[in-house]
Amino acid sequence: MSITAHDIETLLRETFPDAIINVQGDDGAHFAAEVIDESFRGKNRLQQQRAVYAALKGKMDGNNGELHALALTTKAPE
Repeated sequence: MSITAHDIETLLRETFPDAIINVQGDDGAHFAAEVIDESFRGKNRLQQQRAVYAALKGKMDGNNGELHALALTTKAPE
């Protein structure tokens, strides 16, 4: 089962409702996402990315995950 950029944005929006979210990719497995959210302020990049991965609710877990690659950019708003 493949996943779409819209599916990823929907999952992220559940956790980050006020974020600026941009997801790109159309092959069903490899995507790039930028998430800009106030909740990232004061957190290091690893903490920010872990929060995003948690929001994906297991879609990247192991060989059976629907999402195989996600180039991720996270930051707090300027």
